[in-house]
Amino acid sequence: MTPLLLGAVLNPVNSTMIATALVSVGHAFGVGAADTAWLVASLYLASAVAQPTMGRLADLLGARRVFLAGLAIVVAAGVVGALAPAFGWLIASRVLLGIGTSAAYPCAMAVLRAESLRLGVPTPRPVLARLSLASLGSAAVGPVLGGVLTATAGWRAIFAVNVPVALVGLVLAALWLPRGDARVRGERGAHGERGDGRGGGRDRRGGGLDPLGILLFAATLTAAMVFLMDVAHPRWLLLPAVAVCGAVLVWWQLRRPSPFLDLRMLGRNRALARTYLRHGLAYLVIYCVMYGFAQWLEESHGYSSFHAGLIMLPMSGAAAACSLLGARTKGIRGPLTLAAVLLVAGSGVLLLAHDGTPLAVVLLASVLFGLPQGLAGTGNQAAVAAQAPPDGVGAAAGLQRTAQYIGAITAASLIALFYGHHADDSGLHGIALTTGVLALVVLALTVTDRALRPRTNRER
Repeated sequence: MTPLLLGAVLNPVNSTMIATALVSVGHAFGVGAADTAWLVASLYLASAVAQPTMGRLADLLGARRVFLAGLAIVVAAGVVGALAPAFGWLIASRVLLGIGTSAAYPCAMAVLRAESLRLGVPTPRPVLARLSLASLGSAAVGPVLGGVLTATAGWRAIFAVNVPVALVGLVLAALWLPRGDARVRGERGAHGERGDGRGGGRDRRGGGLDPLGILLFAATLTAAMVFLMDVAHPRWLLLPAVAVCGAVLVWWQLRRPSPFLDLRMLGRNRALARTYLRHGLAYLVIYCVMYGFAQWLEESHGYSSFHAGLIMLPMSGAAAACSLLGARTKGIRGPLTLAAVLLVAGSGVLLLAHDGTPLAVVLLASVLFGLPQGLAGTGNQAAVAAQAPPDGVGAAAGLQRTAQYIGAITAASLIALFYGHHADDSGLHGIALTTGVLALVVLALTVTDRALRPRTNRER
């Protein structure tokens, strides 16, 4: 688990570590906030496309080799960013970071699923919780780590630090990851065969990677995300592009015997499709509060950035604690239902908050949104592990993260729409009302999902 966990921290920590270096980077290259925002968006965009791509590669070529290749890309990205002579090179570095770090999670899920099939037992929930905890914990410490590195060694250290970490991960993965995890073709008895541990670029249906499908998926997702990034000033011409690319993508995927996005499988496996929707909506709510709440604390409540960070710490602590708690539960439906209820309750608290709200109530809101992070993360992760087809768990795990990143981009757009130029009480109430409605939708999707009942929570 050590190399898998080490790789799993790289994407979330890089997504948040840059936050405290944006001003320094802007001053160094003479660019404004609108330009430095692409350092954040470029990693999310690259990750949203690369997560299912890396998962697909893991299913076809083997999780171990794709994991090692991803870490090698991270090393290259760190070098490019640390030595970047112009701002464009930093954007390129962030794109490479998004691609390289995207290999870790789907590869880890593929390795665990292969081991589960080999042993004939479900993947232990505490093992899944470690992956979730690694992501939540590293995202929480990212801004602090970025601030320390920027203050002591300069902003280039934020890129350079990836090099030694990825190199250590490469060595440990080469030593410890099993070589027999290349492809999981199916469970014993289901298809008459198991993963054979060898490489190769074809799956059991005779298909390959489907590069055209990947390009169409990337074009559709990029156009949609660029539109969502600024709904206050919508680029309407992007919507026809999204529609055309999406239609061509669906047409092509339905024609392929082994598509990049198995739409027929999702049509049959509606439980997995509901899990993606539930996960994306839950993290849309969480990201709205994670970023919008901190801005409101500073601009409306009058806290400094340091004190706002301290107030947000209980959110991270509660998320970590609930990741471990979720690992001790046997069911999936219960923790996910509790997560949705807590999201509704937290939205209610924020709907009543104002610039004079006592600190104790503000801290309560922070905890109420931290608890469901851990529960939703481990619960939906366990659902994907149980619901994904045996020969496609890597791609399925990657699509779960894509749903999460779409939630992040949409949340940033909603925050900009409600706050405008200042994070005031009315903007916070608009966010709280929106998150409350979305949380009720998540609750309805959870309690009505028969696939989450205990009798179906077994490895397929």
